[in-house]
Amino acid sequence: MDMVRYEPWTLLNRLHREIDSLFDQRVSNGESTHLSTADWTPAVDIRDTGDAFVLHADVPGVDPKDIDISMENGVLTLRGERRHETEEERAGYKRVERVRGNFYRRFSLPDSADAEKITAKCDQGVLEITIPKQEKVQPRKIQVQS
Repeated sequence: MDMVRYEPWTLLNRLHREIDSLFDQRVSNGESTHLSTADWTPAVDIRDTGDAFVLHADVPGVDPKDIDISMENGVLTLRGERRHETEEERAGYKRVERVRGNFYRRFSLPDSADAEKITAKCDQGVLEITIPKQEKVQPRKIQVQS
């Protein structure tokens, strides 16, 4: 029979470390991240069409005027809100699975993205953001004078 040393504090210490790491993820440099400011996260697909990046985000039930898109320092930020129904409208429900509240997503864009020409449209609950790529600078031939 092998002797196993019993450490009663091991489990508690592990739980303490996990709680600390959870709080470290929620607060970064004094600013709250999306984990503490978002009630839900829209699913997003991103594709490269060659001359642009196209982002599709599922935002059913979100009014386009409740969506805020911003671009700063190479980071595209999506924020918005799916409004709550009033209690009178919810009366009689046996189950509510659709999440309401704020959403928040951030995406780091490559240097080739042209921030000045980003466009967005929303159709049937799908937000489409088109991020054109910058035109490639053509090499210039420099004449050497004698």
